[in-house]
Amino acid sequence: MSARDLDAREFFFGHKACAGCGGSLAVRIALKVLGERTVAVLPAGCMSAVGFNFPQLAFTNNALITPFAAAASVMTGIEAGLRRRSVKNVRVVGFAGDGGTADIGLQALSGAIDRGDNILYICYDNEAYMNTGIQKSGLTPHGARTTTTPHKGSRRPKKDMLAIVAANGVNYTASASIGYLDDYMRKIKKAAGITGAKYIHVLAPCPTGWGVNTDETVEIAREAVDVGFWPLREYENGTWITNRAPSRPQDLERHIKRQGRFKIEKRYQED
Repeated sequence: MSARDLDAREFFFGHKACAGCGGSLAVRIALKVLGERTVAVLPAGCMSAVGFNFPQLAFTNNALITPFAAAASVMTGIEAGLRRRSVKNVRVVGFAGDGGTADIGLQALSGAIDRGDNILYICYDNEAYMNTGIQKSGLTPHGARTTTTPHKGSRRPKKDMLAIVAANGVNYTASASIGYLDDYMRKIKKAAGITGAKYIHVLAPCPTGWGVNTDETVEIAREAVDVGFWPLREYENGTWITNRAPSRPQDLERHIKRQGRFKIEKRYQED
């Protein structure tokens, strides 16, 4: 699937996101793939904060905000209600950040997967609680500096959410990057055609939190894949597939050094 195949209409625009926001691009593209007969569910986070500024609602399809921990549970209720009322050909999609997915919302996501609810959950991963001031989340990579890990950076490894949801019995899961939109769009379209619980985890850089220029968002998201920092893979029917091998792993160190969040003051560097 390519950009030429997308719906010309816009379902997410006029938002208040920061310049270069990767999450807003992930939401915009996903809704253009899924179309107008889609109900979007968003917990507290960047996209709910920038998309629901009355009277300038950024969503043209049905969309609602949920409590922070309840995105997947609300998706379950919407899907069940639509089915009970015999409403056909309407998709339920959730857009949640890394904190709302890997930390606060993990229990609700696990329950939805266990029930086999026919929902598509998309995590736009900017690797910290960016909306509330760049605090560490369970998906902050090791060594990344945040306002709650200001000196030596995160001391914990990033959670492997694809492995977690696969272990919960999800029907389909995949990683993606806004740096490779064709791959991201293909996976959304594929997930939309699968019945049951689906999960897509898309890397969506935040220039503010990552310490990169606002015009580098797509480039650095693509580079993360190319150097092997962010693998593109799928899991379906018990099988893992790698979609793209790193093309220049030798540039991994350069990729990390260009991000301000990995620059630790010399007095805090470990021997």
